Amino acid sequence: MVGGQPDARFFETLAPVALADLAALTGAGLARGEPQARITRVATLGAATSDSVTFLTERKHAADLTECSAGACFVSEALATHAPSGMAVLVTPLAHAAFVAAANRLHRPRLHPAGSAAIHPDAELEEIVVIGEGVTIGPGAAIGRGTRIGAGAAIGPGVAIGRDGYVGPNAVIGFALIGDRVRVHAGAVIGEAGFGATAGPRGVIDVPQLGRVIVQDGVTIGANTCVDRGAYDDTVIGENTKIDNLVQIAHNVVIGRNCLFAAHVGVSGSVTIGDGCMFGGRVGIADHLAIGAGARIAAASGVAKDIPAGESWGGTPARPVRQWIRETAWTAAMAQRRAGRELEG
Repeated sequence: MVGGQPDARFFETLAPVALADLAALTGAGLARGEPQARITRVATLGAATSDSVTFLTERKHAADLTECSAGACFVSEALATHAPSGMAVLVTPLAHAAFVAAANRLHRPRLHPAGSAAIHPDAELEEIVVIGEGVTIGPGAAIGRGTRIGAGAAIGPGVAIGRDGYVGPNAVIGFALIGDRVRVHAGAVIGEAGFGATAGPRGVIDVPQLGRVIVQDGVTIGANTCVDRGAYDDTVIGENTKIDNLVQIAHNVVIGRNCLFAAHVGVSGSVTIGDGCMFGGRVGIADHLAIGAGARIAAASGVAKDIPAGESWGGTPARPVRQWIRETAWTAAMAQRRAGRELEG
């Protein structure tokens, strides 16, 4: 997102909606506010302005609502008292679901227009761009000099790709800003919606993903790897980071420079990774964690808590590698002794 709102290169902002209509759409009660006041966009608590609607679901963020500048907020009755006096209050037990409905009403992803040329006339291609057979490039996309696009690749509306890059056959890139000298190998998918869901009035519903993917210079992304766009913030991959095949990077992940990811690594949403980190194959990382700069994670480890900078961890759950080796050796020794006792008996 840009300035707390969806990037216009990737998302259309639709007609404003009156608070009364927003209440009717979401099933919320308009407890406070002018019914005909207009809302033009959705925003998170920290980025909301007077023309936007936000939401609050957890008491631990109530102080953020108190300082928020949103025009309106979806909130439960128990938390409604935290809304500032000038803010319209839309009371509902399903505040997040109501926010999702508002987002879908006010914003829509841009699509390649039906019936238009495969390479849209509004796309901008610098000289010496090589385009393979069957490539699709959407309106407003920009591709820098010397970049090669493999057969069957799809470049979505508004996507920017820098100079001297490479996009492999059948790769799909949308909602993304890609730097210079970036290599995206065959079948990779960058910018698809992240995995976001919440409870709705009739079951689980998808949460719209209104962020982007930012890939800095010199990054390599392996074949069939997926990098999800952010939910409300951006997913970011830092300079010169190298990602192997079949890796999953979830929404809102921020990766530093010069990191290495072996195949089958899975990084859950909103993880922050410092510069120079290394991940062995099949490492799994739980959401909302911080991995310090220079950390190294052994293959097949399951990371469930923050890792300090410069440390080496392994195992499931992952812990400092010396501790993991001692515990593994002790477990093996105990198993061997038990087996010996059973043979003696």
